[in-house]
Parts: sequence; C-alpha cells; structure tokens
Amino acid sequence: MAMGELIPGLPEEVARECLVRVGFDQLPVVRRISRQWKSEVESPDYHRQRRAEGLARPVLALVQAQPTAPPADSDAGPAVDKHSTAAGSGGGPANSYRMVLLEPVEGRWAPLPPLSWPSESLPLFCQVAAVDGAGMQERKRLVVVGGWHPETWAPTDAVFVYDFLTGAWRRGAPMPGPRRSFFACAAVGGAVYVAGGHDDEKNALRSALAYDPDADAWAQLPDMAEERDEPRGLCVAAGGSSRFLVVGGYPTQAQGRFVGSAECFDPATSTWAPVDLIEDGVCPRTCCAAPGPGSSERMYMLSRDGHLVARDGAAAASAWRPVAQVPEDARTAATVSAIPDGRVVVIGSGCHGGEQTVHVLREEAGKGASWTRAVAPPEFSGHVQASCFLEI
Repeated sequence: MAMGELIPGLPEEVARECLVRVGFDQLPVVRRISRQWKSEVESPDYHRQRRAEGLARPVLALVQAQPTAPPADSDAGPAVDKHSTAAGSGGGPANSYRMVLLEPVEGRWAPLPPLSWPSESLPLFCQVAAVDGAGMQERKRLVVVGGWHPETWAPTDAVFVYDFLTGAWRRGAPMPGPRRSFFACAAVGGAVYVAGGHDDEKNALRSALAYDPDADAWAQLPDMAEERDEPRGLCVAAGGSSRFLVVGGYPTQAQGRFVGSAECFDPATSTWAPVDLIEDGVCPRTCCAAPGPGSSERMYMLSRDGHLVARDGAAAASAWRPVAQVPEDARTAATVSAIPDGRVVVIGSGCHGGEQTVHVLREEAGKGASWTRAVAPPEFSGHVQASCFLEI
C-alpha cells in the first residue's frame, strides 16, 4: 500500500467517492480504521461533499419508550402494556426511554446506544435538539437536556451529548439555575436554547439559557417578558437569520390555561420580541417549523378538530389554514415534524397508551395533500415523548 492512499490501489478521488457513501451509522467504525480515514470523515469538506451529492438524509431523533418483554415463563407473546410509560409486571424497567432514529422517507429505524448514567434510560420528559459544530468541529450531535430521573421522578439538570462520529454519549455541563421541568427547547445556530418551564415549587419561569456544546458551557440570557410553563420551543427563520421562538405556555396562577402569545429571541441582538401566534387555550405541544433555508417560514400544528394546519411564518398577518385531516390512529399524544422536502411526519396513536403509528403527508400541486402510513416495527412502536429533526 502506497503511503497516503485512502484505499489501496484506488485513485484518491475514487476512494473519497467510496468513503462519502458510508452510512452515518457506520461512521464510528470507519474513523477507527486508520488515522487517514479518521481525518477524512472528520473534515468539514467530507460533510459538505455528502450534502452536495445529495447523500444527506432527513432523520428524526425520537425519545421513545422501550418495548417490554413478557415473563420468562410466558408463552403469551409480547407484553400487552409495551406501549405504556410503565412496564408490565414481567417487563423491563418502568418508565424506560431510549433514543431512536427514524428515516421517514426510507422507513428505516435504528436505536442509539444506551446512556451510562445511573439509569440506562433517558430522563422522563427530557428535551432533545440537534446541533452542528463550528469551523473544524463541524459535526452533528444530539443534545438531551433536563427531564426527570426515571426511577425517582426527581427533576434533573443533566445534559447528555451524542456524537455521530464517535458513536458515543458524553455528559455535558449541567443546566444551571433552578431545576426546571416542561421548558421550551430548540437548537439555533449551533447552540441549544432553553426557556420557561417551572421550578420545584411549580412556579412558572421567565428565565432563559443557551448551551454551547463545543465549549460545553451555559450562558444566561435575558428573561422573557412573561412566565411560560409548558411552552413549545422552535427554531424559525426571520429576516435571513434563525431565531428562538417560545410559543404559548401559562403563568403560575393559570395552571394549564394556555396563552396564545409567543416571544422570539434574536441571538444577534440578545433581545426578545412579542409575537401573536395561536389562540388562547391551545396547547402548543404539536407546533413545529419546517427546517432549512427558505422553507422554515412554514409552520404546522394539530388543531382541536384533528386537522393538520399550517401558516407561513410567525408574522401577525399570517393565518392558520387547514391542510388535511389527520388519520384517527395518530391524533392522540402526537408529535409533528416537518422535513425540508415539504413532507410532514405525524407520530401518534388512536388512544392513550396505544400503539404508535407514523403517517407522512405530502402536498403536491394539483393533487392536494395525501397521507402515507410508514412501517413501524413492533420494537419501535412505543410512546414518543420528544423529537427533533436533523440531516446527516
């Protein structure tokens, strides 16, 4: 083998074409083959070439309940309660969640490695966001923030970062301030933003934070104008830049009576601006924004009557319009995600505790909107607690 050859006997450009076609799930193995291959797949040029050749794939990262097993002496088949947040008497650990990747276009599912903290389960009610690094550290990572310990149900300030190149989790710097629950969270410009939620005394919060996974450090942000418990966090495009949008929520005294207002944080000016987005009384949990340049002006959510509705951006002049009726077996506990090619993915069930189904909607000019049900194998049919979009 000649010194410097990526693949013995192949011209360098051909060898690079081979390496750039490696599946993202095999990158941790590839980078361990040699120092040359490690340097190649960690290069920003490698990831830019994958995108340029159309090899990047839209992926949803899902915090999903693990399936439970029947008792060892049982021949009754899979546990009936496998979709619940708690395991049956013969199943695995109660309230056990893992990170799962879904390629909605191809219909492929894959679990990520479990955590190694006191519990292998992800925290209950945690939030997840996908970030890219900057400069030479341009690499895709998932950041899991907060939630409740799956055994004690105590709020945690834990942060976990999964690196797709190393194929491993690491602990991040803990989230500062009061331990908050049910907060807004989204990745914007390489950082993870957190706002609102409530503290241990059930007091709704106005405070906000930003986490830099490259520096493994948190920064305090200016407070929002309003207390917002159970808000929804989104990354939206505005004026050619990305901003952190916090939708809905409710103040301490309201306890579940959601407001329709929203606040948008501009990282360039470090300021919040008010936005009127949804009607009072509407839970914002299913609200999402289409990712990618240009497309992220489009927003989606589920309406009270079971429709998927859309609007063009967060401008006050925009209005929500119905797109399509959501299939009945996906309207309960649903998560809604948009992907750059215009498709929308809805994951939900027909009833609480029911098997999760995946439906993909596509709008075509002259043909309207139509749903396609994606295959969800039994081992990936558990309740989806949180999700985020990424492209790898």
